[in-house]
Amino acid sequence: MSKQTRLTAGDAELTIDPDNGCRIESLRISGTELLRQGERYGCFPMVPWCGRTANGRFQDGATSHQLPLNAPPHAIHGTGRDTAWRTARAGEREAAFAYDLAEPWPYTGRVTQLFELTEDSLTLTLGVETIGNSFPAQAGWHPWFLRNLGDGGEDVRVDFTPDWQEERGQDHLPTGRRISPAPGPWDDCFGMPDGVDVTLTWPERLELKVTSRTPWVVVYDEQKEAVCVEPQSGPPNGLNTHPRYVTPIDPLEISATFAWRRL
Repeated sequence: MSKQTRLTAGDAELTIDPDNGCRIESLRISGTELLRQGERYGCFPMVPWCGRTANGRFQDGATSHQLPLNAPPHAIHGTGRDTAWRTARAGEREAAFAYDLAEPWPYTGRVTQLFELTEDSLTLTLGVETIGNSFPAQAGWHPWFLRNLGDGGEDVRVDFTPDWQEERGQDHLPTGRRISPAPGPWDDCFGMPDGVDVTLTWPERLELKVTSRTPWVVVYDEQKEAVCVEPQSGPPNGLNTHPRYVTPIDPLEISATFAWRRL
């Protein structure tokens, strides 16, 4: 049985399972669960890459690396969600966790994740640092927000104004073309150069804003149970198309905030 970490602030309750990919198992506001339940759901970190990496392969200079194809024909969402993390510290409203990068990721490094809970917000921070050589990496989150909070309420409404949408090819990867944002349903990456700013509204219940300084967000709403709003440091297949190198003097860090208010 894994040892969960629980944070509380006012009537906000957060449950983290470090042994199951350091994912958020539960986020409850006034007793109402916001996340889809189940060992694959909740809200998990995507690290050291986000979304799909084409055919599980990426280049680092002249060197080609092959990742396991956990979403054939691609590799998806990184290795952090399948890893047990160490608890660095845990208090009433704040907790920090870490794990060391290892096979099948071909580089050594350390990943940290910080959770900071207040009565009306949750701030998440992911960090990736190298122990040796520089390497390309990505980080982000994959929350499964419930489409409906129950008790006869209406389904969630998703509002955002991206500058562009990454055209998605038949292989589910961005083609490299930027197009005008199209109506959903989505499994798509959007560009928000001034920072991610997406509002989820459960009418007459709750409004929740997902914000981050990163310009990339994936919105996935093709399942009836949940809607995913995923802030991430680069687009899908970004290890190949938008490599962001983690160096000894320049670690990768990304933060996102979920802020809510009752309606």
